[in-house]
Amino acid sequence: MSKLLTYKQRNSVLASMAQLIASERAAILKANKIDVENYAGEDIAMYDRLKVDDSKIEGMILSLQQLIADVDPIGKELYNFTHENGLKMTNKTAPFGTVLIIYESRPDVTVEAGGIAFKSGNKILLKGGKESLNSNLKIVELWHKALAENNISTNWVEYLNYNRAETQAFLEHPTQKVDLIVPRGGEKLIAFVKKHAKCPVIVSGRGNNFVYIDTEADLEMALSVIINAKASKISACNALDKVLINTHLMGKGAFIKTLIEKLIDHKVEILGDAEISKFENVAAFEDSTIWFEEFLDYKIVLGAVNSLDEAISKINTYGGGHSAVIITNNDETAQNFMESVDSAAVYQNASTRFTDGGQFGLGGELAISTDKLHHRGPMGLQHLVTNKWYVYGNGQIR
Repeated sequence: MSKLLTYKQRNSVLASMAQLIASERAAILKANKIDVENYAGEDIAMYDRLKVDDSKIEGMILSLQQLIADVDPIGKELYNFTHENGLKMTNKTAPFGTVLIIYESRPDVTVEAGGIAFKSGNKILLKGGKESLNSNLKIVELWHKALAENNISTNWVEYLNYNRAETQAFLEHPTQKVDLIVPRGGEKLIAFVKKHAKCPVIVSGRGNNFVYIDTEADLEMALSVIINAKASKISACNALDKVLINTHLMGKGAFIKTLIEKLIDHKVEILGDAEISKFENVAAFEDSTIWFEEFLDYKIVLGAVNSLDEAISKINTYGGGHSAVIITNNDETAQNFMESVDSAAVYQNASTRFTDGGQFGLGGELAISTDKLHHRGPMGLQHLVTNKWYVYGNGQIR
């Protein structure tokens, strides 16, 4: 890409974009209405992510305002060393260069992820799904207007209107240099990108999040957390799919019955292991691979465990590495759980629904990484950078 834009230039473009989204609200909604009416699928999670309303538009504007208010992620000194021969060495954050974001159905990603990539000094290639094409093209049109208003090349934000075959061809033989790819979507999309990509990929992986109910749990709190994590937004990767209940929990039977009633009230289908399926309105499952599944639907699995260690083992075996919760009043038990569970975010007594860049104070996220290189969890502005060494000498040789 061309010379790095200044902090002021990047913020000016984001400010222009926020103003354009506000003034072009009706046009965005009109374009999205076409996408929603064209969507013939039955995936309720896909539909929820596809639909744009006034609340989502306010969220787009807010994410840009938060990015403007945030500090520059570029040029931050990470390390400083002076060699015995006088060489001065510093390590600073630097842009990746060109970032490709491949995502499904979510027009707000065209704003939020695009804004994060741009503010962190990167050129953005946006590859949205065909189901949100009209919405995305309208938003990219606004990106180009925002860039042009600030006398900056529209090449900084580019939309790849490719079908699957064209996308595969681009991944295998890119027509321009791509430094990082971030797929945001289901497991099929992630597998497709990893198979064909010729540059580093950061996986914004599946959820399949767990809550473990410890013997020292506050049961009213447990009910509240489970219902919020499961039913408040089933299309989110931070939604809950599995609940593990300690068999030694006092009042276990009454708690499970109440939980079942509340889940049914929220129209959640309940599946259970051998012990929990003895309860009324719980269906037994036959295939244990269900423990691996991310549902993105009104469906949940309840299971019994005999100990904290069994709960940790089960989560580490089947979980998606996204979020895991322990409900307990014993802080020592909680710390043991949180240090032992291999997830990007671990919680004591709170809903998994907080695993989100905005909620974590990052001003939104490019993705929620379940990889461990180079970052894990919500990837905000400060994380979409690599680093670079600056070495200053006066003729030193080795």
